[in-house]
Amino acid sequence: MTLFTDELKVMTAKSWEKSMTHPFVVELAEGTLPEEAFKRYLVQDMYYLNHYSKIHALAAVQAEETAVTHMLLKQAQETIAAEMLMHTEHARLLGMSTTIQTDIRPLPTAYGYTSHLYRVAMAGSLGQTIAGLLPCYWLYADIGSYYRDSKPVNPLYASWLENYGSELFQKETQVQIDLLNRLAELSSEAEKEKMRDAFKRAKEYELAFWEMAYAGEQWPSEK
Repeated sequence: MTLFTDELKVMTAKSWEKSMTHPFVVELAEGTLPEEAFKRYLVQDMYYLNHYSKIHALAAVQAEETAVTHMLLKQAQETIAAEMLMHTEHARLLGMSTTIQTDIRPLPTAYGYTSHLYRVAMAGSLGQTIAGLLPCYWLYADIGSYYRDSKPVNPLYASWLENYGSELFQKETQVQIDLLNRLAELSSEAEKEKMRDAFKRAKEYELAFWEMAYAGEQWPSEK
């Protein structure tokens, strides 16, 4: 039997391939990514992760099972907190401001992505919310696994890959995959279609996030 998440992966195959082979990712793994691009990514991902943890909290409220509520809160408190700690350390090593987290002004893609997740969480179901959250986990886990043997000279890029290729992050990702499959089994076709839409849009934003960081992005009035 084909799992719901397998269907989602096939549905977004083109976007997935472009994300895995985007110049931002390839050059990071090679160690040749310009630091300005990484800094831009770092700042916007801090903004994203701050809201990503809040979406987990909203999902925890949506959950009817106490075990699922606890799991989602644990993910927000531990997994995402660890990512934020890593980003903060990277920012320090890059000589960026210690007040960076309070000074962040989101770029259009980061703002749009988090807005999408809030919309799904506030107007949809737990299944839709988890579907929206999953591409971030899954894509980063795939990148960490695929580029595990890469040895970029830049220690920041090496630690980034090590974090997402770690056994812990791979396990946390599988927990989310398993949860979405379980929720899909209990859902109507109409509900699953909404879950597909939430996943697909989030996956497109993941690809756009790389482009935002690599090529640079501005609000229209600032160009």
